Amino acid sequence: MNATLAPRPIDTAGTRPDLEKGLGAAGRIGFGAAIVAALVYVAFSVYSDAAAVGVEPTTYLPFILLFIALLIALGFEFVNGFHDTANAVATVIYTNAMPANVAVVWSGFFNFLGVLVSTGAVAFGIVSLLPVELILQVGSSAGFAMVFALLLAAILWNLATWWLGIPSSSSHTLIGSIIGVGVANALMHGKSGTAGVDWGKAAEIGQALLFSPLIGFGLAALLFAAMKVLVRKKELYEEPKDGLPPPWWIRALLIFTCTGVSFAHGSNDGQKGMGLIMLILIGTVPTAYALNRAVPERYTAEFHAGSLAAGAALDEASPPPGVPLDPVQARSRVTAYIADKTLAPATLPALSVLVHDVDRQVTDYGSLAKVPAAAVSNIRNDMYLASEAIKLLGKQKPAALSGQAQESLATYKASLDAGTRFIPTWVKVAVAIALGLGTMVGWKRIVVTVGEKIGKTHLTYAQGAAAELVAMGTIFGADHLGLPVSTTHVLSSGVAGTMAANRSGLQMSTVRNLLMAWVLTLPVSIVMAGGLYMLFSQVL
Repeated sequence: MNATLAPRPIDTAGTRPDLEKGLGAAGRIGFGAAIVAALVYVAFSVYSDAAAVGVEPTTYLPFILLFIALLIALGFEFVNGFHDTANAVATVIYTNAMPANVAVVWSGFFNFLGVLVSTGAVAFGIVSLLPVELILQVGSSAGFAMVFALLLAAILWNLATWWLGIPSSSSHTLIGSIIGVGVANALMHGKSGTAGVDWGKAAEIGQALLFSPLIGFGLAALLFAAMKVLVRKKELYEEPKDGLPPPWWIRALLIFTCTGVSFAHGSNDGQKGMGLIMLILIGTVPTAYALNRAVPERYTAEFHAGSLAAGAALDEASPPPGVPLDPVQARSRVTAYIADKTLAPATLPALSVLVHDVDRQVTDYGSLAKVPAAAVSNIRNDMYLASEAIKLLGKQKPAALSGQAQESLATYKASLDAGTRFIPTWVKVAVAIALGLGTMVGWKRIVVTVGEKIGKTHLTYAQGAAAELVAMGTIFGADHLGLPVSTTHVLSSGVAGTMAANRSGLQMSTVRNLLMAWVLTLPVSIVMAGGLYMLFSQVL
């Protein structure tokens, strides 16, 4: 991964696209104005939401930490944008389908749209990896240390690989940072390092990250081979000529795939920052963000009915003990179950007590919107614990719970999530702006790697289209399943797959760098985030 060992680009004399055009003076002014407007919009949105629920700051330190944390989180998405731009634009640039300066603005716009229409499933999948005790105390110094450590570690590694021109995975980096924080937190509290992470969820996400580049390589190679058999257009398999654009139908296909990958990248990668921003907001302004106060009026009645059904299912599966548990004991036992993943005899009765206690509180207040500020954090934490415990039961499928009981619990979990797992519109807009603007700068280093340093011959129209189609489909599929995947790995491995299928040859020095980045990303980000978490825990 040493920059001095980087492979030489292929001979692109006469065919290399113009990569030097920038945004121009007007573009730079607009870019700066957009950044200022976004920051003002974020500050005003937080102020408005806090004022709407009657929050009046008695000290400004939490709000200063909040603003710094939001800047770092949006900074991560900005870096993610320019680090991953090559995934969408390298093929259209190197096939002359679009000029470079136009392509990056086009990609940035569709990244922006992708974030806006995202579901949020990936956002909360990322959050589920964090240690439960830190999520419950996210507003504490340990919570801020967690957020600062994992985001800074991810940003530093992304910047390092970008500087070397090596396509690496932002998703991979963030997952490693989360694991590092979890391991460090467990060690600091005298536990085994393996106790600080939801390894089941980590394995699920790890499999997505592991198989996505293999899928990219294999499917792109197969698609390219099928195209050569089915689409016998000679010009499709020739390298671009002297900067001339391809035939219109090929150009339309390449622009379509660039658009699709940009949109899919925004819808998947943009959510990672959203989940962390919501943790920051819940920790600092829980009254405004811990509970979804915009649920419909029917929510309370439906929640009550779901609570009764879930409680009955739990009581039937494991009758309450002779000495009833109080809510404090129940909360402690459910927390231990989530942390240790061990189903004890008292787990189901404890969860039943927690379910009934949450239902009592919500019913007494009348709706989530009427929960007083002093009670918001406790109710939100109880709802989060119940949801995570039910999710874990769904994976373990204990014999005591019948199929009907599992359905009742799943329905109840959906109502819990509706009350706690939501993303305000302004958070989506802020992340969309950060990712979209980041896409428009700093793209050249990795675009050159993807366009010139993977294969030994120039990228052809068919190769670019095949790689982008596979990347687009893979990312959309992962987004639907709520899994983060590496857009970078899928696209770069897809380009490599088409080169292999065409027998063009691969530049093995680049392949080695890509593999080394893939291997090192996880351990490096784990160590960096763990070390930063220990440092920030002492400082804060």
